[in-house]
Amino acid sequence: MEEKVFSNDDFQLVGITESETDVLSDKVVSFWQEVFLTFKKNKLAMFGLVVLVLVALMAIFVPIFSPYTYSEQTSQYNAAPSSQFWFGTDNLGRDIFVRAWVGARISLFIGLSAALVNVLIGVVYGSIAGLAGGKVDNLMMRICDVLNAVPYLLIVIMLLVVMKQGLVPMIAAMTITGWISMARIVRTEVLSLKNQEYVLAARTLGASTGHLIRRHLVPNAMGIIIVQMTLSVPGAIFTESYLSFLGLGVTPPMSSWGTMASEGAKAILTAPWRLLFPALLISLTIFAFNAVGDGLRDALDPKLRK
Repeated sequence: MEEKVFSNDDFQLVGITESETDVLSDKVVSFWQEVFLTFKKNKLAMFGLVVLVLVALMAIFVPIFSPYTYSEQTSQYNAAPSSQFWFGTDNLGRDIFVRAWVGARISLFIGLSAALVNVLIGVVYGSIAGLAGGKVDNLMMRICDVLNAVPYLLIVIMLLVVMKQGLVPMIAAMTITGWISMARIVRTEVLSLKNQEYVLAARTLGASTGHLIRRHLVPNAMGIIIVQMTLSVPGAIFTESYLSFLGLGVTPPMSSWGTMASEGAKAILTAPWRLLFPALLISLTIFAFNAVGDGLRDALDPKLRK
C-alpha cells in the first residue's frame, strides 16, 4: 500500500496566525488608557479641561508680566475696558484684568485646598466606618448625621465671624463639615468591596486595617473618589465667592473673585464691567469643573464606557 504524502496545500488554517496574534496583543490597552481615550471623546469634557488649563496659566503668568500690580492705583477711575485696561478699572483706579487673575489664584487655591482636605478626611473616615461595620459604623454615621443637621453655610459663617479673616481660616471653616458627603460615598464603596475575595484573603494573611485601606480598598474606589473631588471643587469655589461677597473673604487689598463681585455689585449701574468679568470667570470655571467631572464619571463607569 502506497503511503500518501501530505503537503501544506492539503491543510486549511483555522483561527489566526501567530503574527496576527502579536498584532492583536499590541492593541490591548490598560484601564487608565481606556479611561483617557473615552474621556478624550467627550467634547464637552475636553472643552472644560482646556478652559481650566487656560485659567490656570493666566492666573500664573498674567500677574507676573502685567505692567500693573493688583493694588496699584492708576489715575483712571472706573475706566471702561480698553486696549490699555482690558477689563477696565475700579473706583480706585486699579486694573481689573490683573486683579481678576490674582483673584483666580486665591479662588482656585481655596477651592482646591478645601476639596483636597475634604477628600482626605472623608476617605479615611468613610473607609474606617465601612471596614469596621457594626456598632462602630453606626456610631460614626450618627456623628455625621448630627453634624449634617446644622446648615453648612451657617457653620462656615459663624466660624469666620469668630476667627480672623484669611485663607487658612476660610479653608478650615469650609472643611468642618464639608467632608461628610465624601465619607458617605467612600463608606458605601468600602461596604461593597470589603467582602471581595482579595480583601478576605488579605485579612486571612493578617493584613492590618491600615494596610487594607491603603492597598486594597482606596485604590479600587479611586474612580469615584476622583470624580467626587472634581465635582466638589466648583462647590468650594462658589462657597468662597459667596462668603467673599458677604465680606467674609480675604482682606483688602488682596482680591478674589468673590470680593471683586461684591465691589462691582455696588457700581452695577455706573460701571457694570466691574461685576461682569469676575462673575463671568466664576461661572466659566464652575462650568468647566462640572464638565470635567461629568466626563470623568462617564469614563470611569464601565457601563457607560461600553
